[in-house]
Amino acid sequence: MRLQELHAWDLPVPEARKVQERLAGLIQEKPLPKEPRLIAGTDVSYDAKRDRFVAGVVVLKFPELETVEEQIHVGKTSFPYVPGFLSFREIPALAGALEKVRSKVDLLVCDGQGRSHPRRLGLASHLGLLVQIPTIGCAKSRLVGEHKEPGKKRGSNVPLTHQGEIIGRVLRTRDGVAPLYVSVGHLVTLEESVRWVLALSKTRIPEPTKRADHLVGKEMRARSG
Repeated sequence: MRLQELHAWDLPVPEARKVQERLAGLIQEKPLPKEPRLIAGTDVSYDAKRDRFVAGVVVLKFPELETVEEQIHVGKTSFPYVPGFLSFREIPALAGALEKVRSKVDLLVCDGQGRSHPRRLGLASHLGLLVQIPTIGCAKSRLVGEHKEPGKKRGSNVPLTHQGEIIGRVLRTRDGVAPLYVSVGHLVTLEESVRWVLALSKTRIPEPTKRADHLVGKEMRARSG
């Protein structure tokens, strides 16, 4: 996969904030150009013992949900843990895994926020600009915003709002389970984002990110002995 050169990643927090504010204006919300056939999921974990990030990408074929490619990358970053700046800490490792992907991916689903971010540039949006393909943010917890509780049935969803703006949807992907926080990453609409997360979810978590999580977990266990 070909990646754009956006900026340096080893930045002081004030400079990183300026980058977020600038890049947020480049995010586009527009309909998908075609029905996605190859859909990738990403996940990343921190190996504290070795001070390394383990990033994984899994590509699935839709609608079969057959795994067609898996890639892993282990990397290091000097960016500190600061709430709201996770992309600067995790994307360097994710970029290493994405650069290895040979499949022509139509849609990327990230375990993280998209526009549902204080400056409207969460990890999924930042990553979407980097890869320039349609990208969806699908997080297990809320970063910012307010919402009502969605209905208990699969598919129930409500708006996530922040400062008077709808920044995502809170979606129930399975009857009675905790909802997910879905938002636009880049080059997709919010309505499509909800529809695709639901279509990809056989359980609570969408299959692309679920399998990427399993891939990263397997690598982490192997590295620990």
